[in-house]
Amino acid sequence: MSSSNKQPSANGDQIPKQSGNTTEKVHHEPGAGLRGLRSTTAFRALNFELYVRPNKYVMGIGLVLITGCVSYLAYMNATAENKSTGVYEVYNTDGSVQTEKRKSKWD
Repeated sequence: MSSSNKQPSANGDQIPKQSGNTTEKVHHEPGAGLRGLRSTTAFRALNFELYVRPNKYVMGIGLVLITGCVSYLAYMNATAENKSTGVYEVYNTDGSVQTEKRKSKWD
């Protein structure tokens, strides 16, 4: 294997990068991920989470918000189940209100 065809390594070796007929050396940093590769601006804009470093404060805020959303949905589901008693109000033609139990068409 010649020196111009080095394979990527985790110890920070130089990685050859070919553009046309010339080969440029690009420094590889461990943990850099996709940041070291060439890509289009559209790909970087649509997949920005692949190119930014993790931020623990933003991750913590996101975790609290998603937990709050799931808790709110669970609360709404629990209260909706408690409200369904199977009774509804019927308004008669004379203006009186009568409560009746829901009946299934299968009964």
